[in-house]
Amino acid sequence: MRTVTVRNVQIGTGRPKICVPITGKEEGEILSAAKTVKASPADLIEWRADWFEGIFDPERTQKMLQYLRNTLGNLPLLFTFRTAEEGGEKEIDVSSYAGLNIRIAQSGMADLIDVEAFTGGDAAGEVIEAAHSAGVKVIASNHDFHKTPPREEIVSRLVKMQEMGADIAKIAVMPQSRRDVITLLSATEEMTSEHARIPVITMSMGKTGVISRICGETFGSAVTFGSAGRSSAPGQLDAGKLDTVLSILDKC
Repeated sequence: MRTVTVRNVQIGTGRPKICVPITGKEEGEILSAAKTVKASPADLIEWRADWFEGIFDPERTQKMLQYLRNTLGNLPLLFTFRTAEEGGEKEIDVSSYAGLNIRIAQSGMADLIDVEAFTGGDAAGEVIEAAHSAGVKVIASNHDFHKTPPREEIVSRLVKMQEMGADIAKIAVMPQSRRDVITLLSATEEMTSEHARIPVITMSMGKTGVISRICGETFGSAVTFGSAGRSSAPGQLDAGKLDTVLSILDKC
């Protein structure tokens, strides 16, 4: 399995990298959050742009990206517009979703973009191609906030993301039982042991799935998400505490 290097961060080797999201509705809130997350033990930063009230205004979005880039320095920046269909804050049609992500990739401000793999039609493929042409890495993703699919289905989706040309494949699912968490971890181990040519990110959300956010080095998940302020998904741990736990496990 090849690793993915973004700035000075190598994803897919060693302990899971910590990604801290920035969520905020207006510029001041986002700017404050950027300073907070920079002081956290984050390896990379995710801007959850679907929270931003000005995301459909290209000028405001460009200014916000520029500020984030300047504030975060050499920390890798992941741009994510999470659609309402996959747990995000805003509705968006497929064409606008593709156009937004392509524009961000071509801006030169983001190091990675998150592309929902099963967005309708050829949109995901178009975004991946445009991002790569711009020198931007792509995390293909899929989120199920209601259930945990069978192990075979989880593996199948991750393999499909790999076949689409993504640099990293990500899936997040919601457990309804402890057995569901085991299903997610088993699928992660199978994917990374038998199929993966790229790094994989997996997580089981909510309190029941917290264990999946700290055991990536054992089962094969390359990135884990932690919060520094408001979390962007259920079950995220404080980034400082997450760093402490990962450090302990890494030294065992």
